[in-house]
Amino acid sequence: MIKRKQAGRTALLSALFVALMAPSAFAAESLPINLQTAIDKAFASHADIKKAEYNLDAARADYNAARESFGPKVTFSHNTSRGGFWHDQFNMSSGLYDKQIGNTYSNGLNLSVPIYNGSLNAAEKRAKAVYQSSVLGEELAFIKLKATVTDAYYALLAAKDARVVCEQSVEALEDHLKNVQAQYDVGVVAKVDLLRSEVELTSAQQSLIKADNGYNIAEANLNNLMGIPQDTKLNPMEELSYNAYTESLPNCINYAMLHRLDLQQSSLQVKSAEAALNGAKAGWTPSVTGSASNQWSGNDWPGDDGNRWGAGFSVNMNVFDSGVTKSNVAAAKANLMTAKESYRQDTDAVQLDVRNCYFNLREAEKRISTTEVAVAKAEEDYHIAQVRYEAGVGTNTDVLDAQVALREARNNYNTALYDYNTSRSALQTAMGIEARPGDYKYLTYGERFKATKALYNAAAETTDSEKMLKERVKALEKARVERRRATAAAEKAAKSEK
Repeated sequence: MIKRKQAGRTALLSALFVALMAPSAFAAESLPINLQTAIDKAFASHADIKKAEYNLDAARADYNAARESFGPKVTFSHNTSRGGFWHDQFNMSSGLYDKQIGNTYSNGLNLSVPIYNGSLNAAEKRAKAVYQSSVLGEELAFIKLKATVTDAYYALLAAKDARVVCEQSVEALEDHLKNVQAQYDVGVVAKVDLLRSEVELTSAQQSLIKADNGYNIAEANLNNLMGIPQDTKLNPMEELSYNAYTESLPNCINYAMLHRLDLQQSSLQVKSAEAALNGAKAGWTPSVTGSASNQWSGNDWPGDDGNRWGAGFSVNMNVFDSGVTKSNVAAAKANLMTAKESYRQDTDAVQLDVRNCYFNLREAEKRISTTEVAVAKAEEDYHIAQVRYEAGVGTNTDVLDAQVALREARNNYNTALYDYNTSRSALQTAMGIEARPGDYKYLTYGERFKATKALYNAAAETTDSEKMLKERVKALEKARVERRRATAAAEKAAKSEK
């Protein structure tokens, strides 16, 4: 009777476990994926790339505006007025007294050209530095996104391997439990062996459930980066593997010092600060502007009589500004020194970043070889423990301990592979290796604008943000009024009690 209950309990545990894992059996058709495909999909759809392109558009427009400020500027002005005296005045032309009410119209056409302006020169140089930094920023967006997608892809592979290890552990413990059950049924082993085996199987099943959840999360994260529905089932076509990296550390550092885009951006910050200093010093220099004009005026619309012209130039210079320019120059000098210190600090940070990634790569590389040997030995140890237990010369604890050691060895090996691949990706990012594909399709501003508008409208429609915002504000205002009324009522009741 007890044995039948024991067998029924084991069957129930297995049935519950199968039910928990059943959704995977009804999964939709999976999408084959490899690392390069994941990166390409992310490049084509991710918002970080689009934002970098828009930032570059804005910086280019600002730079063009700064350069165009040196060009000629033509303005047209028109003035219409009506007026007269409040009291009658003697009108010389008519010989009568009247208020001399009439209309006056004037028109002007003016041309101005900056001949020399230190502030405009500095603004143009600063805008150029920002533009160049945005060009690098667009390329940097590809590098960063590639690193993010690569990490997410390797995380998916690692989650897949972790799930496989858990499945192997569950399968091995199920087989072992059958063996223990058979020996218990004939009275060869004690009940404690059966109970311990059931506990270990249940624990392994729980680990498998967690591993399956980890895989689902990693899958959704990669889908999100690729811009596809997050419930898409992926079928990775690759596995975590070891490919030797032969480059030396000095070569990696030298490459990074020449190609790290964020380091080049830091250098442009110095140029921008230098331009700002020149702009501050412009307060001590004159500005020269050439001009030409033509004026028309008259009492009848549109006021095109009395044609007059003029041409000349103007010179403006601060003679005394109470030390404002001096203070601005001092602040700009300090900012320039800060930018130079930041650049020096960034060069050290780049070298340190490369060193850390390189050392992590080599450390993971060593762990791959050692853990691979450990897996082979753990498998042999588990096989020996099983044979000894079946022969009656080993204990159940020996088998279970060997299974735990085998699972740990497999996980350590997979972790080493994951760390090696992610460290290699991090090293490439730290070195500033370009990521934008040569055949990347660059869309025009109009095409990108339409695509962004369509995606935004779709997102806004999905969230119904405007309606939700109005309802939320209305609810909060209503709650605030009710709280205020409740407070007033409480205060009134307190006063009445007194």
